[in-house]
Amino acid sequence: MLELPLWGWVVAAGVLGLLVGSFLNVVILRLPERLMAQWRLDAFDTLAMEPDGQALPPGIVREPSHCPQCKHPLAVRDNIPLFGWLLLGGRCRYCKASISIQYPLVELLSGLASAVIVWKFGPNWAAVAGLVFTWMLIALSGIDFRTQYLPDQLNYPLLWLGLLLSLLPVFVSPNSAIVGAAIGYLSLWSVYWLFKLLTGKEGMGYGDFKLLAALGAWMGPTAVLPVILLSSFIGAIVGGSLIALRKHGRDIPMPFGPFIAAAGWVWFVAGEWMLQQYMQLTGLR
Repeated sequence: MLELPLWGWVVAAGVLGLLVGSFLNVVILRLPERLMAQWRLDAFDTLAMEPDGQALPPGIVREPSHCPQCKHPLAVRDNIPLFGWLLLGGRCRYCKASISIQYPLVELLSGLASAVIVWKFGPNWAAVAGLVFTWMLIALSGIDFRTQYLPDQLNYPLLWLGLLLSLLPVFVSPNSAIVGAAIGYLSLWSVYWLFKLLTGKEGMGYGDFKLLAALGAWMGPTAVLPVILLSSFIGAIVGGSLIALRKHGRDIPMPFGPFIAAAGWVWFVAGEWMLQQYMQLTGLR
């Protein structure tokens, strides 16, 4: 590792997070479109029908960034994380169409969260793993927020990476990772079926089970209950606020994945401190 003070590593992580956040925007926007296009082609193949001839959406890596309205390729200066959007005033340089605030928000979130990870763990391999963990959670949250879908293409790598890291171990032992993954999956799976039996409705999707399983693999079984409680608390506050402000209807489904991801990241970074505070308040030792 280079000889830098901790604050230097934190700043470097923040800058790296901004750059990665720009790529995460591409993943959030393009991965669901690519998956749906592939599902359409698979359906035609299964039914032995000729494809409908629709062109595939842009790829995640090769195709350059462009305006979603006029399709004009973006200049390098327009792609500068966070500042590009600010300099453009939130509008395309060419067609003046509005550019979603998602772009700077995701970049800023990625930058800040990346800086916190390095501040928490220091310049070591645990921080590298933590950065990957953070970026994948942001991508999953963004996709679920937009589409109410948590793709296996991200959930499963996050799960398997947590299990593989336990072999070193980086955060938890192999036993804790395996048990955590199982408990994480089965806990929400049980809630799903209980809710469906009682109401006849589906309260969440299978992607939520897999995401909590991945968090269990990274942090062990003791993190599962706090993450569930935290995600429910965050979801209640956000959902209640949106309903009160009439930004979201009561009967419109709300994705739960972003709340699970947010709670999981908070516990990953501050779980030990939060547990100590709770024990002090309750007098437990």
